[in-house]
Amino acid sequence: YMLYQLLFSGTSVCVTSQSSMLDVGKWPVFALLPPEELRLIRQACVFGSAANEAIYVTVSDEVFALGTNCSGCLGLGDTQSTIEPRRIDILCGKKIVSLSYGTGPHVVIATADGEVYSWGHNGYSQLGNGTTNHGLTPALVSTSLIGKRVTEVACGSHHTIALTTEGEVYAWGYNNSGQVGSGSTANQPTPRRVSSCLQNKVVVNIACGQLCSMAVLDNGETYGWGYNCNGQLGLGNNGNQQTPCRIAALQGINIVACGYAHTLALTDEGFIYSWGANSYGQLGTGNKSNQAVPTLINMEKERMVEVAACHTSHTSVAKTQSGQVLMWGQCRGQVVAYPHLTHFTSTDDVFACFATPAVTWHLLSVDGDDYLTVAQSLKREFDSPEISDLKFLVDGKCIHVHKALLKIRCEHFRALLNETDEETIEIHQFSYLVYRAFLEYLYTDTINLPPEDAIGLLDLSTYYRESRLKRLCQETIKRGITEENAITLLSAAVKYEARDLEEFCFKFCVNHLTAVTQTQAFADMDHDLLKNFISKASRYGAFKN
Repeated sequence: YMLYQLLFSGTSVCVTSQSSMLDVGKWPVFALLPPEELRLIRQACVFGSAANEAIYVTVSDEVFALGTNCSGCLGLGDTQSTIEPRRIDILCGKKIVSLSYGTGPHVVIATADGEVYSWGHNGYSQLGNGTTNHGLTPALVSTSLIGKRVTEVACGSHHTIALTTEGEVYAWGYNNSGQVGSGSTANQPTPRRVSSCLQNKVVVNIACGQLCSMAVLDNGETYGWGYNCNGQLGLGNNGNQQTPCRIAALQGINIVACGYAHTLALTDEGFIYSWGANSYGQLGTGNKSNQAVPTLINMEKERMVEVAACHTSHTSVAKTQSGQVLMWGQCRGQVVAYPHLTHFTSTDDVFACFATPAVTWHLLSVDGDDYLTVAQSLKREFDSPEISDLKFLVDGKCIHVHKALLKIRCEHFRALLNETDEETIEIHQFSYLVYRAFLEYLYTDTINLPPEDAIGLLDLSTYYRESRLKRLCQETIKRGITEENAITLLSAAVKYEARDLEEFCFKFCVNHLTAVTQTQAFADMDHDLLKNFISKASRYGAFKN
């Protein structure tokens, strides 16, 4: 039974720090959503035993859910799975500020008004409504919380804790190891204030392990209670605690994060301490030995600003002041015993790419339209006359651009614009469509053309020696090849010496030889090209019976 608890635990998903702008498309559960819908998402949470459930909030504060709906955890009023998003009407307009989930799973949120709603699995009263009946729709948790404003919620595998604006902690649900902090091991059916050592103290941060709870005070002290067989309370022993106990070895703590059976703590000086289970190297100490007391992780003097851990995996993550993201522990099945530097810019990316399952460790917050990344800002200013300082005249149409960007992005323009102060440059060699696509590529790193038009861009990329653009054109052409245009594309590949594309088009023509030879493009084929095609196709065995 304890192994079950270890393998199937809950995770806290409260917002604890700012992260880079996030592409929710990194999570497979969102893969079927069209781009226009993805762009509307402002908050999201991915959970479930296979990262197969998700709840998200749009820019208009509508709340949707999709996935397998285990135990009614999507809050839709039934237990039917849904591959397409369905709206959770009762939560629309509520402005969610914190969201957490357990492993039943049960889901708990706190709103901007300080209200708490819960739904899903309730076998241990983890919904706090005084019953053990599963909740199919979000219901207000009112008992004992009337008049209280909750700012943060955290879920263990089957228990819940909540933090109020006054710095009080309330807990309810499963309590076999004392994780509710009531001084007993009886389950707690409704919210109960965690007092004892926390009486008259101000808590500023909470987190839940599978069967334990953690709290950080405004003075930097850290308290833990509940299950402790792996040393995850950091008290120097392995005894469970039914009331909060101070971790004497720690001071100056800002944030704690709980994993499967380990804990991470970030100090106000940017140091990270870890303790608890370590069979996957999740403590970052270089070995697999459990630690019952906080152990300083060697980060080579880098100041840390964020820590992250998730109950459904043994993965640990941290972010440096300079924006670098490190990971350790279980990373896609591998044991990484020391913090490993990644190329990611957000701790969320690690969980999307290396955690199994790829659930979110906190409530993802996507920046709204009031903030644009550098790439988004550049894309918006392309062909905008407002602040441009150069325009190209092509086929009688203007394209507005910025000299500085063109010099940075293209060697051809760097040389050209250093020799001229012209504000208008006429282009005769290429069509408007092709030249605009080229300039847009310099702003966005992408091209958006049908394959036939991409041939003209392939010509341009060859002329300007833009090797990456040439590769993108070839990929676009490959994706758009058909029996009707195959010969046209093959001719272009030969003309512009795109060897890889030429081979691709040739093989396509041979594999669809009967249909291709009946097209008008084949009838109009250049004599030398036709001769070479027949010779090569013959060597390829295309004409054998």
